[in-house]
Amino acid sequence: MNRYKIIFMGTPDFAVPALEALAGVHDIPLVVTQPDRPRGRGRKPSPPPVKEKALELGLELFQPRTMKDDNIPEILAALEPDFFVVAAFGHKLSPRLLDIPSIYPVNIHASLLPAYRGSSPIQAAIMNGDPESGVTTMIMDTKLDAGHILLKSATPLARDETAKTLHDRLSIMGADLVLRTLEAFSNNTVTPRPQDETMVSYAPMLKKEDGRIDWCLEPEHIWARVRAMTPWPGTFTFIDGRRINVLEVRPMDIESGEPPGTIFNCTCDEIHVAAGSRSLAILKLQGASGKCLCSQEYLRGNRLDTGECFL
Repeated sequence: MNRYKIIFMGTPDFAVPALEALAGVHDIPLVVTQPDRPRGRGRKPSPPPVKEKALELGLELFQPRTMKDDNIPEILAALEPDFFVVAAFGHKLSPRLLDIPSIYPVNIHASLLPAYRGSSPIQAAIMNGDPESGVTTMIMDTKLDAGHILLKSATPLARDETAKTLHDRLSIMGADLVLRTLEAFSNNTVTPRPQDETMVSYAPMLKKEDGRIDWCLEPEHIWARVRAMTPWPGTFTFIDGRRINVLEVRPMDIESGEPPGTIFNCTCDEIHVAAGSRSLAILKLQGASGKCLCSQEYLRGNRLDTGECFL
């Protein structure tokens, strides 16, 4: 297999396995990632995960605030890369930048394209109850996630899949897939193919408000949303002006006869709430203390009465 020269671009945890895998096989003269950002209560600058891994691997690092600076194309072109490999970078690349690699700019996307173009494909697959998800390598285009497909790798979704478990699995799959993609280029066994535009769907960027529970939805839909929003932005509801983060639920077939959101039973282990035409049980939640508590622990220090309603 050819040993390629690759400029790697990525920022969060999702991109780390790909960087580590590529560094063991190919030459990486530069890793491009986003600047350190303030995090936590102290708002101290914190490095992105890709930066931490690049430093651990002894790779050269570049952290531009924007990819629009006029000097960036010259910096990257001077390295004469065969490929860009991009994974959850967070910056859009201009046509001038995309023309720099001598072969292609390749992106690792966490869906089976053309399904779920955009920034939240993992959450969308879970919320929509898809039987499978996966990763795709594609040639980057100026249009969002619209480039020609190179290879795909699929995985079935477990019934209790969360965004975290799927994220972690797809990040490993993405690392394997990009290695296989580069090997296929080396062996001339890959043919880029256009996406079927009639099958395109989108998964836009999530907002914190997307985690608010709509109790009018059926229990299965709420359950899917809770799993899809784990760990971010999380799902939440309100009662008497208090915000409660809902961490784990279970659909129930019981018809409570109460309006959606109404608490109709508090057992020693569960809080039963009317949802849609039926109900669900809250198993874990988080109140003002910030601690993850099972329902029994929460009810020891917080009163919830039957007949009260989550909003």
